[in-house]
Amino acid sequence: MIKVSVMYPNSPGAKFDTEYYKNTHLPMIAQTLGDALKGLEFNLGLGGRVPSEPAPYIALAHLTFDSLESFQATFGPNAKKFAADVPNYTNVQGEIQISEIVKYSYGV
Repeated sequence: MIKVSVMYPNSPGAKFDTEYYKNTHLPMIAQTLGDALKGLEFNLGLGGRVPSEPAPYIALAHLTFDSLESFQATFGPNAKKFAADVPNYTNVQGEIQISEIVKYSYGV
């Protein structure tokens, strides 16, 4: 299983329309990707490493897929559609990381 993380860096002047992202953009992504998308999580940054430090990211979205091939087969053909919607909710360039999900048990 893999996780695709889209991270929107926080910086002075950054804008991010949380309601649009949550109510329009993410549902469009989920509908377009269909059954290939196994999970979707949306996180809003609250703070950084120390108290009163701003969060390094305004928002993060995590999408899970069975495999890298499944992600590429469904996301790739729709990447332009997804990118065209970005100016509707942010002026920030999102960073993308694709990770393998590794199960770990710590004494449980």
